[in-house]
Amino acid sequence: MTSVEAPWRRQWWAWAVAVLVAAAAVAPLVQQWLTNPDDQRLVDLDVYRTGGQMLLDGRPVYDYFTPAPQLLPFTYPPVAAMLATGLAAMSWETAQWAWTAGIFVALAVAVGFAFRRVLGGRYAPWVFAFLMVACTYLMPIRDQVRFGQVDILLVALCLADCVARRPWWPRGFLIGLATAVKLTPGVFLIYLLVTRQWRTLFMASFVTALLTLLPFAVVPQDAVGFWFGALLDSERLGANAATTNQSMRGMLIRLYMPDALTTVIWLALVAVVGWYGFRAAREAYRAGDGVRAVALVGLMAVLLSPVAWIHHLAWVVVVLGAIVGDGRDPVRLRVAAGVWLYYVVPVPWWGVSLKAAEIPVVSPVLGKIVQNGFGLGALALVWLLGWWLPKRRSAIPDAARQPADTL
Repeated sequence: MTSVEAPWRRQWWAWAVAVLVAAAAVAPLVQQWLTNPDDQRLVDLDVYRTGGQMLLDGRPVYDYFTPAPQLLPFTYPPVAAMLATGLAAMSWETAQWAWTAGIFVALAVAVGFAFRRVLGGRYAPWVFAFLMVACTYLMPIRDQVRFGQVDILLVALCLADCVARRPWWPRGFLIGLATAVKLTPGVFLIYLLVTRQWRTLFMASFVTALLTLLPFAVVPQDAVGFWFGALLDSERLGANAATTNQSMRGMLIRLYMPDALTTVIWLALVAVVGWYGFRAAREAYRAGDGVRAVALVGLMAVLLSPVAWIHHLAWVVVVLGAIVGDGRDPVRLRVAAGVWLYYVVPVPWWGVSLKAAEIPVVSPVLGKIVQNGFGLGALALVWLLGWWLPKRRSAIPDAARQPADTL
């Protein structure tokens, strides 16, 4: 038994109690969403199951919508529909509970990796329970449970692939799987490129390509339908101007400028923010700060995407882990608490209410800014992780000497 394993084994009872305490604390949230009317309950999980069911029935995946009132299309690559056949084989009730349990398992993995520098010692079970509850009530994570979303699983896959010290899988495999299932994790391929992790990049690219080409052999009609049809229609994802779209493009669309001007400004911002974000991630990687690097790349997945719903900001869990670090710097802890609170409260919807109040001068301008609050917050977090946090680390010599993450 190693010195690292021994405390965990001696505290098995504490871990069991901590898990029960965390489960009791999040139970009201789970009960709220799993007792919603059937047509309002885990609607995205229903989309996944529908995609899988279409394959089992031999019907075109991308021509079908979930029943009214949602009328939602399947928007993921065809390999995701193939994986969803397992969900379709379950009853609706079983799928709901299984998927919700999976969300919390994925969250536990993300919390374990993102906060591992504070999860040592005798109080680790209670710190872990506290962090699980705190992260569960972040709005992007609440939406994971509400809609039955897959984002926190993708976060866990990419984070584990990047920061696990001795992975039992080929490094890059999980990033490739995540990218094939939902294209936005493809930003990690850019990250692997700029950090020159050639072996990992090869594995991730190989898995992505394999899982992308496989449907052309198994379900060719659906593969063609997605890559040459559904993928090109961004409106299939929902109204791009909706408040829930907190990507840079979503924020620009809500300014209602001419389409051509919006596109030009968006592409310029993608170039600038992408350059800064990936450069900062490369510097974090070289400094051995793997969690910070992953947090920055995750924010790129949100900001650079044409559409990024609020639940896509599940990367905030990793951001908080990067800010907290080893937990020794009180300033970083206070900043983390502020970021946590900001993403707990429904800031964008306050902007909608402020605009509806029709207060002269104030409502149109301030309401628009607040409506874009989560996206603007993500931009601020890129700066915080890319500039402020390294400066803060260098200003605290003792904290800077703590062991960093090993990639």
